[in-house]
Amino acid sequence: MRIKDTLNLGKTKFPMRGNLPVRELERQNEWEENKVYEKRQKLNEGKPTFVLHDGPPYANGNIHMGHAMNKISKDIIVRAKSMMGFRAPYVPGWDTHGLPIEQQLKKAGVDRKALSVADFREKCREYALEQVDKQRTDFKRLGVAGEWDNPYVTLDPEYEAQQIRVFGKMAENDLIYKGKRPVYWSWSSESALAEAEVEYHDVTSPSAFYAERVLDGKGVLDEDTYMVVWTTTPWTIPASEGITIDASFDYAVVQPAGEERKFVMAADLIQKNAELFGWEDVKTLKVVKGQDLEYITAQHPFYEDRELLVMLGDFVTTESGTGLVHTAPGYGDDDYKMGMKYGLEIFAPVSDTGHLTAECGPEFDGVFYEDANEVALNKLREANLLLKEMDYEHSYPFDWRTKKPIIFRATPQWFASVDKIRDNILNAINEVKFLPEWGQKRLYNMIRDRGDWVISRQRVWGVPLPIFYAEDGTAIMEKETIEHVAKLVEEHGSNIWFKLDAKDLLPEGYTNEHSPNGKFTKETDIMDVWFDSGSSHQGVCAQRDYLTYPADLYLEGSDQYRGWFNSSLITSVAVSGHAPYKQILSQGFTLDAEGRKMSKSLGNTIVPEEVIKKMGAEIIRLWVLSVDTSADVRVSMESFAQISESYRKFRNTMRFLLANTTDFDPAKDTIPFDELEVIDQYMLILVNKFTKEILDDYANYNFMDIYKKVINFVTTELSAFYLAVAKDVVYIEAKDAKKRRSMQTVLYETVVRLAKLMTPVMPHTTEEIWNFVKEPEEYVQLAEMPAVEHFDSEAQIMENWTRFMKIRSHVLKSLEEARNQKLIGKSFEAHVTLYVSEGVKQELANLGADVREALIVSQLDIADLADAPADTDDYGEVKIKVEHAAGETCPRCRRITPDVGTDERFKELCASCAKIVADNFPEAVTEGLEK
Repeated sequence: MRIKDTLNLGKTKFPMRGNLPVRELERQNEWEENKVYEKRQKLNEGKPTFVLHDGPPYANGNIHMGHAMNKISKDIIVRAKSMMGFRAPYVPGWDTHGLPIEQQLKKAGVDRKALSVADFREKCREYALEQVDKQRTDFKRLGVAGEWDNPYVTLDPEYEAQQIRVFGKMAENDLIYKGKRPVYWSWSSESALAEAEVEYHDVTSPSAFYAERVLDGKGVLDEDTYMVVWTTTPWTIPASEGITIDASFDYAVVQPAGEERKFVMAADLIQKNAELFGWEDVKTLKVVKGQDLEYITAQHPFYEDRELLVMLGDFVTTESGTGLVHTAPGYGDDDYKMGMKYGLEIFAPVSDTGHLTAECGPEFDGVFYEDANEVALNKLREANLLLKEMDYEHSYPFDWRTKKPIIFRATPQWFASVDKIRDNILNAINEVKFLPEWGQKRLYNMIRDRGDWVISRQRVWGVPLPIFYAEDGTAIMEKETIEHVAKLVEEHGSNIWFKLDAKDLLPEGYTNEHSPNGKFTKETDIMDVWFDSGSSHQGVCAQRDYLTYPADLYLEGSDQYRGWFNSSLITSVAVSGHAPYKQILSQGFTLDAEGRKMSKSLGNTIVPEEVIKKMGAEIIRLWVLSVDTSADVRVSMESFAQISESYRKFRNTMRFLLANTTDFDPAKDTIPFDELEVIDQYMLILVNKFTKEILDDYANYNFMDIYKKVINFVTTELSAFYLAVAKDVVYIEAKDAKKRRSMQTVLYETVVRLAKLMTPVMPHTTEEIWNFVKEPEEYVQLAEMPAVEHFDSEAQIMENWTRFMKIRSHVLKSLEEARNQKLIGKSFEAHVTLYVSEGVKQELANLGADVREALIVSQLDIADLADAPADTDDYGEVKIKVEHAAGETCPRCRRITPDVGTDERFKELCASCAKIVADNFPEAVTEGLEK
């Protein structure tokens, strides 16, 4: 018999390598075939409900790393809740309307003008559903569990009908109106945009300082005086109707040397602008308060028949410019408010495509707005009114889809009033829990400062505004008509609006006093896509009886404070009086290793598919756990390689645990806590403490803390300590020895707990582990999270072992020093003497454990501190001397001991090993042992 045959060397078929790219897909197919998600839902019936409502990604193209971080984060939360006593169904969703899909069809060669609106919309629908299928496959490949066969899709008739009902309820509450006011206008999309569809970039624009001659100075200014106005959009001068100043500012009338004209500007800006204009010897002739200049009129620089009115506003500053602001009510929100206040015309002479119209005069007619800047500047030069032209760098809004700059343009649009319910919305925000906490202030300020919501879009792929017009132009938004449209859409889909005439969309026999001849027309604009997704609380949460409204949690990127969080909040308060969510958890963006936004043009994208093919989805999932998602997250293949190392460490630790519990039957071999070896009691207490911390972190969505604690527990508590000690017990002791079964009890409990605790993050790996444990559940996903146990003596045990671990750290340091001096190699070559005080000696005695075994040395002596020789390592209460152990090495336990060969039956073994072999392998006594 060989010596190796007398050892309990752990064996397991659990492979060292995960081969994740192949095995993950096999497991996912098995879960789907065996309806594991559905079985989990069945198990959770009757439990408290937790609903994480999915913010719908846009159905266009394969998923990127931001999608992966988002969906995996949600999956971790839902899986954890499902195993922690909650019924946590997950319904994934998709946003499927909007301009990008129209653009994709155009790129594919579809001629929209050659098709009817209904036919073009049908092609949009087909494309959108193809994209949903593509993304569904991508998300499922990440291991995300949910109702993939029954998601919510915003183009579904039932969903569209609920969206129309949300609109109807808002109309009933007098929150929908039509107005002509400046909106974000995308000339590249030929449509109005919502605030959430706008992004800002730094641009350089031509700015102009120019003069406008006073016509009626109201006895304050002479008629040879000129108002000095500043603008960063010279192309808007044709629409100028006034000049805005601040009532409290001092304005000076000045005259530079060599000029017959007198000029007005803010007194604080005279010196700065004089240098800019090249003026010399500037004389201040008069200083007046802004309030005294109100209602003065000036001559428009281009049009003799137009007067400009001087008005008082609160948005003028002296940080730049002149303190007098060119005001065109059709081209900006502040300008619009001034125009309304002073009764000016809301005039915006620019086309849908960004070209100025004939109303601006022949020089501007048909000129693209950016080119019109130079036309305007030339006209100012010719009239000797241009005082200075210079480039001005500033932040400017862009269409987030086309990446083209936009303009502010007053057009007739449909609006949802925020102002009427603003206080209610702000109060609702105060009832919501925000993670991170700064999200509350961010959303609050956005709602506080935002204008009314422009909800109409001049496109065709979307949900129609269910508005009819009577013969006299009166808009019809009655409860009866809107509900009738909702029912038609519920049955036929929203394309019915574009297929039928107005009369066929109205209730049978419908009449209206504004249409004496019974003729009606219908609105052609569609709703903003943010109204689509913003209605999901009604289309999904309130509609499906197994979900809850409000939802427990919305989790999305931090850009959704002005997007989905925002639009959902407005519609929910408008129709129900409360927020649609109890908690908001926001995340940062995924960036490249250098902190840049990922884009195809930069060539810096890393797509999930690439990582999955090389390393597996499990690595992406573990990476999501490891990063601080509350801020922007940098992504690189190197970061995934590092996570792969952590995964390998976890997997190998689990393999060790499995290999050394193969012969352990928990039903008959488990040792009660009170009968465990003290070191095993200590470890079991640590395992329970670790369990509580991880469960608390799941409950609080502290992903990164979970990662740190798991890696630390596996490397420090297990590998570096307990499992290192375990080898000398589970390998060496007799198979059924109580000491071995005691340690196996803890090893088995640890592997089962780790498998359960890590299932929300690494379900593919933990299901693989589950095949090798003796637990009743068919899948670990169908198990419950482990309960946290407490023991009567745990406080004392923890205190004793905390003190010991401090002494151990000193011993490890001395062993390392001895290793560096070539005194020993492995720690089993060491003879350690601890010189300790009486108090420490008592603590070691109280430990109730084999201290030599816990330190993994061959020989240990404990002596009085006073007897310590001069050459010891001094740690205060403890002095340590390390020597090479005397004796021979036992080939079975690898320990150096003087008693090797003292048992006549086995001359090559130490006394302890000889007894174990003799007692358990009697044939070895007669046959002898071979190496």
